[in-house]
Amino acid sequence: MTSSDPANNGSMGNSAVHDRVRRRCALTRASFAFCGAELAAVYVLTEGADELRLAEVVGDRGGTYGLPAVIGLGSRSPATDAYRAARPLWLSPAELSAYTAGDPRGVTPVGAGTLPPKFSLGALPLGHGAAKLGCLVVGGETADGFDADRRSLLELYADQVAAGLESVPARVVGRAGPRSHPGPTLVPLHSGAFTLTMDTGHMEADERVLELLGIAPEDFDSRVETLLSCAVPDDIPALMAVVEPGRLSSSGEQLAFRIRRPGGELRWLGLRCRLRFGADGMPERVLGVVADAVYLRPTDDEVAIVQGLSARLAGASTVRDVSRMVVDALRQPLDASRIAVAELEADRLLVTILDPPEPDSWPGVWQTEWRSEWPDASCHALPTLQNALRDGHMSLWPPGADLEPGLLGIGPGGLAVVPLPADGRLIGVCLVGWDTDHEFTPEERSLLTAVAGLVGNALRRAHALDAGHELARMLQRSLLPRKLPVLPGGVAVARYLPATVGLEVGGDWYDVIPLSDGHVALVIGDVQGHSAAAATIMGQMRTAVRAYAVEGHPPDVVVSRANRLLVGMETDLFATCLYVDLDMEEGIAIFVRAGHLPPVLRHPDGRTEELVVEGGPPLGVLADAEFTMTEAGLVPGTVLTLLTDGLVESSQLPLEEGMRHVGEALAAADPSDIGRVADELLGTADGRDDDVAVLLLRYDGSRVRPLRTHWTVWRLTNAVLHARRFAARTLRSWGVAEEVDIALLVVSELVTNAIAHTQGEVGLDLTLSSDRLRIAVNDTSPRSPVIPADLDWEATGGRGLLIVEATTASWGSLPLSGGKQVWAEIEVSGTGS
Repeated sequence: MTSSDPANNGSMGNSAVHDRVRRRCALTRASFAFCGAELAAVYVLTEGADELRLAEVVGDRGGTYGLPAVIGLGSRSPATDAYRAARPLWLSPAELSAYTAGDPRGVTPVGAGTLPPKFSLGALPLGHGAAKLGCLVVGGETADGFDADRRSLLELYADQVAAGLESVPARVVGRAGPRSHPGPTLVPLHSGAFTLTMDTGHMEADERVLELLGIAPEDFDSRVETLLSCAVPDDIPALMAVVEPGRLSSSGEQLAFRIRRPGGELRWLGLRCRLRFGADGMPERVLGVVADAVYLRPTDDEVAIVQGLSARLAGASTVRDVSRMVVDALRQPLDASRIAVAELEADRLLVTILDPPEPDSWPGVWQTEWRSEWPDASCHALPTLQNALRDGHMSLWPPGADLEPGLLGIGPGGLAVVPLPADGRLIGVCLVGWDTDHEFTPEERSLLTAVAGLVGNALRRAHALDAGHELARMLQRSLLPRKLPVLPGGVAVARYLPATVGLEVGGDWYDVIPLSDGHVALVIGDVQGHSAAAATIMGQMRTAVRAYAVEGHPPDVVVSRANRLLVGMETDLFATCLYVDLDMEEGIAIFVRAGHLPPVLRHPDGRTEELVVEGGPPLGVLADAEFTMTEAGLVPGTVLTLLTDGLVESSQLPLEEGMRHVGEALAAADPSDIGRVADELLGTADGRDDDVAVLLLRYDGSRVRPLRTHWTVWRLTNAVLHARRFAARTLRSWGVAEEVDIALLVVSELVTNAIAHTQGEVGLDLTLSSDRLRIAVNDTSPRSPVIPADLDWEATGGRGLLIVEATTASWGSLPLSGGKQVWAEIEVSGTGS
């Protein structure tokens, strides 16, 4: 009977329906429960900017609240009031009742449905300023409304919703009606809150935070270090920086970071924080919201960039190819001002590419290194970079960061330092800089992190494919000069590029050798072949030519001796050479050519000239070969260019056409920037059949020419007296007064030593420049003077060099042909002339 009673049947049916509704409500509340809020609805601004449209809702109890699908901006509701005022609106149950009663139309603040008792409401605008997006409506059953901490956390939660809303295309939001099914994209269901006490480090986190991080509640020890251990190591420095003094404000701070779940899954999380201050004005607590930032997962564009770069790097066979591909892949997506890629070798950064390539686009330290013969920089000169590489994690510096000039100039608006790892070690670094203020987005960090691993492995593969070539290049790197000397009256620069065809290195070489009496020797050469043997011969020839030049031999003698040396090596290789002895004061240049290309002159008026220089055979062919000298005069402003045939001749470029191109490039260049002239001469760096070496000197001339004189000292009893008298007369005629006594004392000591300890002719040279007096004594003994280690002060000799050392600014000795020169320099305050 009971079972057939219609009333009972209806009661049982209604009871089942109510049970299902209660279970559905319980599930809905479980799917969204945040800081006392059980309801969350996202209203977005329509395209016409006159309505708020419901785009997504969770926790609405199956629609029992009756949320309106569209709210006109002119109507009165918590959502529109908060949107127009651009600040949160909070209503406790009593305030909500008064709000409803105050509406003459009796419109409920949420919708047409029935509100439960003790229901509190919050309406939070999404976006700020001109970027207003809509409004987030939250509600829950709280007798006294949302307290201050809950309000702050819900406001941070609204910022998370706004960030997700910004990542969704406008055409998708609010078009197909509100979504109330599980798995919405606008309202982060997986989000939690935490509080951090700053003085103790104690942390309270709800279960949602622990669930996101993959930590069981029973395993959480309330220590912030436990949560940090879940983060990807590259992101830990940024997380730690959030609580640095002065970093957080009371308004909030946003950060995106990655975690590694226990199963290995990589997940993006969004973090927003806000400070709470004590009565003394000091920060006491950090309130934070952590949400699953699905919108930060790599976009199709990012994946395409990484996949495209990976495919191109697979075919890269040289380090330079790898570096160029990195620049091509990152420059446009990052909108960066500068990108540099460098390898790490010991404590040096070997620069493989700078983009843009113009030297004046980079800080001074990078300009200097890039214009050197081998572009590299010392890590010790960049301590911040050195520390970042030691940690091995990507480092991001915002605008205004306290960096050394060598780094700040790369990215005054923001700088990213991306270490390049491979096989568990660091092999290079990529620097990305911005001129204007730049905020690092999570997408950029994800892209840079993905690219770092690809590039590091590509560099390692390039080295493995190119091991023999790299060994030869290291040999050549050690044999060529790293820096060129600073010259009075001129500026010299050099460039060297190895061949891109073949795996061996050539024998191109160059040198700049300061000589005595204001002379300088410029030399460039090319050893036959491409091999480590050629590079070895090159190093021996460069050393020999430098030694013969410093000894003071004439140019033809220097080249002749180098020729006989190469013949005596019994090698099948020969070498070409062009040697120039240039008087920097007079501008007189003496050329000796041994099978090499002639020099090219650029005159001050822009005319170029291939100088006619008599030539001899290459070095190493004939032991008794003669090399004639050709003299030419240079006027200030002339650019002297020495080059090897790799620049002007190849299988596709005849020699005559190549020389014509060099002349045209020199004529069009600006000689005031001699380094750029050298760069423009190199032209493209692709497809070279041979090595390229270029040595340029811009002759500026001497503004003030030194005064010089010579005296031959006769070996007489009173030779020192005559030398002193000659020196005294000369110094008086030059207007030197205060330093005469010291100068005569030095003359006495040096002449006495030469007469007492050597045989043959002794010469005295005096040279007066603007601020220095140089006294030099030449003799025929090759033995250099040595200060005694133990000196008996009762002895009558051995004190001369001690006196010279004590009374002069500097002193030393130089080898000369058939002897030596001992010199000393005295600082002069001025002359009477």
